[in-house]
Amino acid sequence: MPAPRVYRTEALVLRGMDLGEADRLLTLFTPRLGKLRALARGVRRPKSKLGGHLDVLCHSDLMLARGRNLDTITGAQARHGFPALRGDLLALGQALYVLELVDLFTAEGMENYSLFQLTLTTLERLPDAGGGETPLRYFELRLLEATGYRPQLYNCHVCRRPLEPQDNYFSPSGGVICPSCQAQEPFSHPLSLGVLKVLRHYLRAGYEEARGVRLTPSQARELKLVLGECLRYHGERDSRAGAFLERVKGLPSQG
Repeated sequence: MPAPRVYRTEALVLRGMDLGEADRLLTLFTPRLGKLRALARGVRRPKSKLGGHLDVLCHSDLMLARGRNLDTITGAQARHGFPALRGDLLALGQALYVLELVDLFTAEGMENYSLFQLTLTTLERLPDAGGGETPLRYFELRLLEATGYRPQLYNCHVCRRPLEPQDNYFSPSGGVICPSCQAQEPFSHPLSLGVLKVLRHYLRAGYEEARGVRLTPSQARELKLVLGECLRYHGERDSRAGAFLERVKGLPSQG
């Protein structure tokens, strides 16, 4: 039986690109259809009924009509526009970073319901974090898990033997490496036992438990480095939104 010509889905708007005088090509992330691209005709006109419902970072209910090359959005109703994120430059930078990672690590048409839910809950957590980065670190590790790139944290990535409770090494290509195998991975770097324990805890704990972990400044830097290297290796490029976020963090505080 052929697929219906018109269908409905909820979606997060990951990014958009202007086309012609009034149209916009959107990249959407949906719970059951995965990532898809769709055309929003006339959305940039002042009187468009779609305007405001299809901005980047909107979570909306959509109606779409199938097309030969691109589906077209025929109706939209915003569920959540995340105004608390839009009103804070740092939180907005964090949110755009989350959306970029989702876009980078997902393929069109591949359902990933768990990642969709993780993304929504992460966006909801960011305003309450007060600029803290625990939601981002938790999201990064869970994103790697949801997309098949979870680093090895319990056995040596090279020899597969169980890791000893000591400082080890970390390779972005696969995870933790024991001291005996470190020479075989020239791009690995030291990994403290404390940060290894945090990574393991983040994988098995819910977010409420994870955010209760108190990191020293050096542990926070190390955790960010480890996960950032994993994302860069598997995503095959640096994050543009991540670079923007770092510039925002470098701005003098207002007030």
